Amino acid sequence: MTDIQEANVAIVGGGIIGLATAYELSQQFPERKVVVFEKESQLAAHQSGHNSGVLHSGVYYKPGSLKARNCRLGKEAMQQFCDREEIPYDVCGKVIVAINEEEVGRLENIFKRGQQNGVRCELIDAERLSELEPHASGVRAVHVPEAGIVDYRRVCERLGEIVGERGGSIHCSTAVRGIRVSGKGSVVETTQGEWQVDHVVNCGGLHCDRIARLSGQQPEAKVVPFRGEFYELKPDSRHLCRNLIYPVPDPNFPFLGVHFTRTIDGRVECGPNAVLALAREGYRKLDINLRDLIESLTYPGFLRLAAKHWKVGAGEMWRSFSKAAFVAALQRLMPEIRADQLIAARAGVRAQAVTPAGNLVDDFLVQRVGNVVHVENAPSPAATSSLNVGRIIVEQLATAF
Repeated sequence: MTDIQEANVAIVGGGIIGLATAYELSQQFPERKVVVFEKESQLAAHQSGHNSGVLHSGVYYKPGSLKARNCRLGKEAMQQFCDREEIPYDVCGKVIVAINEEEVGRLENIFKRGQQNGVRCELIDAERLSELEPHASGVRAVHVPEAGIVDYRRVCERLGEIVGERGGSIHCSTAVRGIRVSGKGSVVETTQGEWQVDHVVNCGGLHCDRIARLSGQQPEAKVVPFRGEFYELKPDSRHLCRNLIYPVPDPNFPFLGVHFTRTIDGRVECGPNAVLALAREGYRKLDINLRDLIESLTYPGFLRLAAKHWKVGAGEMWRSFSKAAFVAALQRLMPEIRADQLIAARAGVRAQAVTPAGNLVDDFLVQRVGNVVHVENAPSPAATSSLNVGRIIVEQLATAF
């Protein structure tokens, strides 16, 4: 049996939150040895590598929430990081479009939130909307010129490189199987051996609740995976979307609705919908993991959520299996879009924390229990916010250093 290796901090999960935390640790406490465990063969294999690549501005979020504060500070930090590391990004702007008068009230509330959060934004009329996005249709819109796009997978790769350059170590193809917590630290059992560490940071994303249980905790909320499916505009139709076109979101859900997103490499993605994934890593419709599926379908929180919002859920499922229905949703924003202009594209899976009462946890949720910090919920705009979230996690750790 191999000897137990030692480190000061072990981070579980090689997504953008875990890597940002390792980066911040290496920057503030270079004398501390940091190890990152990632069960996949590469970094950013799940949520961090399957998102839409948007640099969010913070316009949507409740003033004073962790999302609002972290998004603003995180976006600034992310742009500075990309400038230093010569990672391309584009502050291209976005429009949030009210398609009829019924949505104008909700649009105005978003505008007010944006102003309260310090976001540079303005209410515009249909004529100005047509100047910005000639093929979008609506009666009014909020223009957010400071929204942008970036390749977060590339950001993750560079964060990992810097952690290595500063003496940290990243172990891919290394799954965590157990965490034995004691007053003096923890023993982290992995598929590549055991590590004695002072502190553990759980950035397990889609599996963060299971990682928490490995450490002896019983998180109140459970992860329920939702798959978001995308189409992509064919190259000869990409001119229909100049930058980012979003609908007015439903305030009852943390999802932003199907939208058009230009990516940093010039493609235009359309989507996503939001359907229950049959596996926590189920990127295709028929990807099924029985353990994951049974866990979701027998969880009282999910059953209560489904009972409250079954009509919305049925509509999302219908759009998943009907391209015509998906196109119809896109046509609300862009009436001239046609099915033959779209090709099926990637899908992502979102780790959504759901409480036993059937409520979606909308804000970031970071909790420290003893010498373990758990990132229990980190939905969008987690990638935008990641460097600041990493700083907050390090601040929690620093009180025990």
